[in-house]
Amino acid sequence: MPFVPESDSVVPLPCSAVLTHHWLVRRRGGERVLEALAELLPESPIYTFVYDPAGLADSALSRRVVHTSLLQYVPGARRHYPKLLPLFPLAAWALRLPPVDLVVCSDAALAKALRAHPRSKVVCYCHSPMRYAYEGQTAADYSRSVPSPLRPLWGVVRTLVRRVDRRAARRVNLFIANSRHVAERIRRYYGADAVVVYPPVDIPPQPCTAPREDFYLCVGYHAPYKRLDLAIEACRRIGRRLVVIGEGPQLRQIDPRKNTHVACLGWQPDEVVRDHYRRAAGLLFPGIEDFGIVPVEAMAHGCPVIAFGQGGAAETVVHGVTGVIFRLPTADTLAEAIQYRERLTFDPQAMHRQAQRFARPRFLREMRAVLAALLDAPTAST
Repeated sequence: MPFVPESDSVVPLPCSAVLTHHWLVRRRGGERVLEALAELLPESPIYTFVYDPAGLADSALSRRVVHTSLLQYVPGARRHYPKLLPLFPLAAWALRLPPVDLVVCSDAALAKALRAHPRSKVVCYCHSPMRYAYEGQTAADYSRSVPSPLRPLWGVVRTLVRRVDRRAARRVNLFIANSRHVAERIRRYYGADAVVVYPPVDIPPQPCTAPREDFYLCVGYHAPYKRLDLAIEACRRIGRRLVVIGEGPQLRQIDPRKNTHVACLGWQPDEVVRDHYRRAAGLLFPGIEDFGIVPVEAMAHGCPVIAFGQGGAAETVVHGVTGVIFRLPTADTLAEAIQYRERLTFDPQAMHRQAQRFARPRFLREMRAVLAALLDAPTAST
């Protein structure tokens, strides 16, 4: 039977609006948030830096009018868009938005920097302040992807990007964070308060109650900060099989001769991911994620989550109920957490109830209320 996401009636907001998003190249967590925002603003076009229609073919977003920046015409932009970061400030300046009541930015980069009309109220649903610009280790990882002759300029570029990003943040009328963890980072980097509205997660009607198989699972875009390396090493040390679904630079570091216990499936459609949630012994989530839709999806299907106890997972995973929280980011600690999970019994129904706290209808209700309140509020000039 095909999976049917939980639905709920939603009354569109009665205003003129546009949506902005950092890039539209694949249907990942940020794009699922954008889909839900598009339900609230059904007539709104989308503005983005780079768009790959093939990567969004299965998304309702593919039926929207999408306006792109000048970066769309750079050869290879649809695959190598992160390397175009030095050009983002110029592309944002050149992409002017129409005079509408509301601009809603779904942003983990510079979508908030697209030039809004003075009459528009600007809302930023912030998945994360830009890691490339603000976090030292991520910036260092990024600098290694820059061609050698240009690396000496990376420090200057990073300073410029931060300046543009902070200037854009001052134009935002309301920040909405996807977790308390991100709300704190918004306060630290932008000096602004944020309302927390957790992202929408599609929850199955019932969890899987069948016996679980003997493999563990990692799902997502495997950037270095997500620490796939810890999952690989922990499973190797205790002789557990690991299935890795998704894309990302860390996959290039997996040596199939050394890591014979790892099966890399690459990007997979949603039904394949859900099938693995229904069968895996557990989901491994060893990085510090801003929110983390994947752990909530896993627990909704009855799959226990073994997660590092910082970031968004600390707000979603309940130790001993929906999974296991470990406190030190080491392979040994993760291995111990996996073995501890194997001594526990989890109730799939309790896991499903916890996941329902983050269901899509709740997101639509909360976001509509927040946006409606902002539209009703007087402007600073009145």
